[in-house]
Amino acid sequence: MDDLNALVTPNIGAIVIALAIAVIVLLVLVVVLFRRASAFERRFAGLTRGADGKSLEAILDAHLDKVYAVAREVDDLAARSAVLEQTQRRAFQRIGLVRFNPFEDTGGNQSFALALLDHHGDGFVISSLHARAGTRVYGKAIARGTSETTLSAEETEALRLALAMGAASGTDR
Repeated sequence: MDDLNALVTPNIGAIVIALAIAVIVLLVLVVVLFRRASAFERRFAGLTRGADGKSLEAILDAHLDKVYAVAREVDDLAARSAVLEQTQRRAFQRIGLVRFNPFEDTGGNQSFALALLDHHGDGFVISSLHARAGTRVYGKAIARGTSETTLSAEETEALRLALAMGAASGTDR
């Protein structure tokens, strides 16, 4: 122990000054760390508390509720879309119209053949023959793009136009 006292006694002033400087440096570091911790706590509190004062957990719960509600709406819309798609396949979506003049004694193309078909090529062809004495209207059923009865040239052209319309629009799947 005497050796330690002999070593420390002549240098006691320098050791005290070095320890005092170390204490001051440590105090400065503690103050800096305290300020950083306080700033971190304020930022963390702001992060976990929304603008309306809710906690982060409440905000996340609200967002999850919205996500689940949107998922339910998407499922509902997908089901409704499937029903609409199935229904629209039966709607008239292929149309072919041919105007013509069947008689030489009448003016203008006032007669017509109109083909109305659904997605599958089912529907009918309506023909109107206009003459001076009157107008006659005929209807012929179409199944899968063909008719069981004979079609006139104009009716055949109207049917061809309607069928081509479905192929060109990409609805012929």
